[in-house]
Amino acid sequence: QVQLVESGGGLVQAGGSLRLSCAASGSILGINTMGWYRQAPGKQRELVARITSGGRTNYADSVKGRFTISRDNAKNTVYLQMNSLKPEDTAVYYCNADLIQYGGSGWFDYWGQGTQVTVSS
Repeated sequence: QVQLVESGGGLVQAGGSLRLSCAASGSILGINTMGWYRQAPGKQRELVARITSGGRTNYADSVKGRFTISRDNAKNTVYLQMNSLKPEDTAVYYCNADLIQYGGSGWFDYWGQGTQVTVSS
């Protein structure tokens, strides 16, 4: 069984910083892309940033220059450093991983349970 566990969310004032972490555990043979998505109340879930196993990244335009995604392949962990936070960054942030399990039939998407990020003005 695979689990993605996020941590690091919380309440911060505008202009502040937070660092999210997401660790994947279980019978994992390999992980391709890992990423962060977010969903604000009344809105659809959207991509924030993602990173390949080789370190290639892409970001939503709204977070470019403020957020940085990174990963530690040895720990199956992805991070999201969020700086210069704005109230519009308030959302539940979800970790995502495209991975294959030992004995698995293919690559599948897995999701964490989500962590709340609230930015006050």
